[in-house]
Amino acid sequence: AQKVPCRVNLLAQKETDVGITEYISQHEGFSGIIKQRYSDFLVREVDARRRMVQLTDIAAPADSSEQSAPIAAEALSEDDKQKLENLLESKDRSATVDIQVGEDKEQRTQVHHAIKQLFSGLQSETLEVSNTKVIRVTYGIGTQARERRRFKWPKGRPDYCQFVLYKENLDTMDAINMLASRLLVKPGFFAYAGTKDKRAITVQEVTAYRIGAEKLCNLNKQSKHIVVGNFRYTEQPLKLGLLSGNHFTIVLRNCTGEPEQIEAGMTSLREKGFINYFGMQRFGTTSVPSHHVGRALLHSKWEEAIELILKPREGEHQEGAVSACREYWWKTRDAKGTLEKMPKRNMSKDIEGRLLQGLVKNGKDLVGALTYIPRNTRLMYVHSYQSFIWNNVVSRRLREYGFQPVVGDLVLEKTKDGAQKSDAKVLTEEDLGNYTIQDVVLPLFGYDVIYPQHKAEEWYREMLAVDQLDMDNIRHKVKDYSLSGAYRKIIMKPTNCKWSVTSYDDVKVPLVPTDKDILEGKETPEAVSEGKMKALKVEFTLPPSTYATMALREILKTDTSSGQQALLNTQ
Repeated sequence: AQKVPCRVNLLAQKETDVGITEYISQHEGFSGIIKQRYSDFLVREVDARRRMVQLTDIAAPADSSEQSAPIAAEALSEDDKQKLENLLESKDRSATVDIQVGEDKEQRTQVHHAIKQLFSGLQSETLEVSNTKVIRVTYGIGTQARERRRFKWPKGRPDYCQFVLYKENLDTMDAINMLASRLLVKPGFFAYAGTKDKRAITVQEVTAYRIGAEKLCNLNKQSKHIVVGNFRYTEQPLKLGLLSGNHFTIVLRNCTGEPEQIEAGMTSLREKGFINYFGMQRFGTTSVPSHHVGRALLHSKWEEAIELILKPREGEHQEGAVSACREYWWKTRDAKGTLEKMPKRNMSKDIEGRLLQGLVKNGKDLVGALTYIPRNTRLMYVHSYQSFIWNNVVSRRLREYGFQPVVGDLVLEKTKDGAQKSDAKVLTEEDLGNYTIQDVVLPLFGYDVIYPQHKAEEWYREMLAVDQLDMDNIRHKVKDYSLSGAYRKIIMKPTNCKWSVTSYDDVKVPLVPTDKDILEGKETPEAVSEGKMKALKVEFTLPPSTYATMALREILKTDTSSGQQALLNTQ
């Protein structure tokens, strides 16, 4: 039998487990690896005015009123910088870092300045330890630093600094937390229009409340994985949903498709589109699916939801400390003891740490304990269950009625100016000639939607009944878990769709330039004409809440789940 590497979790879900079964395209599929490297997946936000967001300039605006002394970064060794980085991330007020300095006062001043500017969340003082002068650094800011931070916001300057955030292999929230931590403000000072993939290189706009461009600009000296730029001041913050989509540039490596297969697959994607399934990310990548937690929450089975979140993840390669905490919890159900074992940096960031804090502070009030998990995460669980039902119903709708509108289907009508209404209309025989399959929507179940007037209505009812949920009585006593529902198109057609094939020898060499590469003047990667391997480069634009992996699935006709992709990566 083939030996499977430890990083491949064979117990993780596959597409068929979450209702993803059908294809719109007719061509023969082929193999290609999605995200062999995170740099193979580039996402650029498309703003509300339909402009693609790009990082093109990292200088602070010339009219910035903040003046900053140049940073004497060379005053700190790489080892010292790493220690200070760890101290900043730990947020441990009892920890210290001592930097050895001599009798040279100018050198000490430079070190203090470098710490102040590179690590604004730390404070430093000169001490004598064993007859040797050291600069001792601790987490937090002293009284003088607090006073310095209370600078007056320039009169007439708009309250928000809008900037472009470029990030590598980080989710949006982690990147925001990192910025907030370094500027010693709460994450709520920042706002953005949409969250972006973690395992990717992404570019998006962010607004910061009363944080000047100069301060933000200094952050570029502190992290390899985040770059900020294109600063401007604006009167309004960004809001979730205030974007028109995302533009994707994707490399599918080790592509086995013949030219005619690739042409057929890409032409079908451009002209027919793809089934607008909720992708595998929606359901989590572990052996405990997100929609199982969502189902427990909708049932008010609070204990079951907590058990699912905290139980050990079978077959999963995990960080040792968190994995050990799960095992301890499972054996003891001792929330306080488990929390004490949790690494400090995981307590405020991880769902497990927050839930354990809730259990310790709320005792038997399990609903209260669950509220320690951020609201967006709790909503993600119940929305995941909605998505599971939707995927299964759309597959059955396409199997039984095909790829054309039928009487009883739902569409969203348009206003005179072309905007889409939020109310659905049931198609009659007379309507059929006026609509295509790309107009048809299916509801995400809830108390404020209507259902198709054909067999699909019964399919919703049946699936919910299997989980002992009543479609006609879906309101929940806990407001956060009360779902109003929404409508989603069953077929999505990408725009700006183009593709090319290139050869390569080295999997470590990037095949598409990033905004950061272009800013740094790096040369565009050149194709190797006689390369051993072949890659398919794909570009397209999709509206929000649409999954690029589901578009790629239509081209490749292979399972996009993390376990299956990891297996491809080992072959």
